[in-house]
Amino acid sequence: MNNIYDIEVKTIGGQLVKLDKYKGEVILVVNTASKCGYTPQFEGLQKLYNKYNKKGFVVLGFPCNDFKQELKKAKDAKAFCQLNYGVEFPIFDMVSVNGKNQSELFKFLKNEKKNSFFMKRINWNFNKFLIDSNGNVVARYGTTTEPKKIENRIKELIEEKNAK
Repeated sequence: MNNIYDIEVKTIGGQLVKLDKYKGEVILVVNTASKCGYTPQFEGLQKLYNKYNKKGFVVLGFPCNDFKQELKKAKDAKAFCQLNYGVEFPIFDMVSVNGKNQSELFKFLKNEKKNSFFMKRINWNFNKFLIDSNGNVVARYGTTTEPKKIENRIKELIEEKNAK
């Protein structure tokens, strides 16, 4: 894959969606889990989505059971997020973020943002990848980074996008 827009992901209904659908938007991709100590981050993610969605920002959630903390079906995970955290941002089908069955999206994201701290592996739920409006992976945030701590960087990327 040359860029994120070449990647297809699967909706909960099983349809393939090419990520070029989000071309021109600032994107935050998150591997999520419904039964994790960090699950309350859904609230902060939704706040960011509410505040900046009309300005060209989207959160894309990908349920993941690699760490055995997600419900069995993505549709149940989505329902849980909507009911408990009011999540309205797109939630996609279940993915694997590591190993031989990892999704193309997370393989691409990890390859784009590897460094001595993160390496090429995702170690837990709620890793966050920030992508600018040109499709460049500009930052990777670990599990413990609260969504509100990413807000200033999101604002900067939206302002850069709108200045063009």
